[in-house]
Amino acid sequence: MNTAIQSMKSRFSRFAASAGLITAGALLFAGMASAHVTVKPSVSQPNAWETYTLKVPVEKNIPTTKIALKIPKEVAFKQYEPVPGWKVETEKDSSGKVTTVTWTTEKAGIQAGQYQRFSFVAQNADQNTEAAWNAFQYYNDGSIVEWTGDEGSSTPHSITKITAEATSEAPGPAADSGHDSAGTAAGHTGTDTAKDSSSPAPASSPATEAAPAAPASAGSAAQTTALILSIIAVVLGVVAVGIALKRRK
Repeated sequence: MNTAIQSMKSRFSRFAASAGLITAGALLFAGMASAHVTVKPSVSQPNAWETYTLKVPVEKNIPTTKIALKIPKEVAFKQYEPVPGWKVETEKDSSGKVTTVTWTTEKAGIQAGQYQRFSFVAQNADQNTEAAWNAFQYYNDGSIVEWTGDEGSSTPHSITKITAEATSEAPGPAADSGHDSAGTAAGHTGTDTAKDSSSPAPASSPATEAAPAAPASAGSAAQTTALILSIIAVVLGVVAVGIALKRRK
């Protein structure tokens, strides 16, 4: 009888240890997977010259050296903020509208556990709509992560809702009626400024003065929660392993 009880206890200890470690690993993976490539703000006003921020975290143990962002037809790319060590290239359609912006570095790139922000100014459509931001993240080993999925997928793209009811997600003016780099009115098309997109945004433009702050969001809250749960799960797993080893003795 005692032998049977001891055997059951041993099996239970091994099961508890395995379950704890599996749970810890699953939660750690969930925490890592929540660090998506994003474009903010998620809400903006029609016809506004908005300062958008592309945030690129690294989810692998190898660096990211290139990021390509497809510009939705609902917005017109105007200018970008230079980032030291990164080269910017744009692709245009037959009308001269910028369709893709690519940031590339020949240096170390964005390392594991790091993220990089890339800011740019774009003019929104003059009506209520939604803009989907498809992004392609290139790693140093040649692998590519396509952030083009719908909400709920493992690699979702960001969506900006353009609506007259929008309010700024950060304190201070994030967008205005807009002027291009030559100081002309925003009534011009995006092709005028795309010819010289390498020039920084004018100092007098409220759109470029607004800091690309990263306010608390549902995504960051979810990442924090996942991290806390992961730590708890790891502790429980370690305790379970300790109990199992002790009972084996």
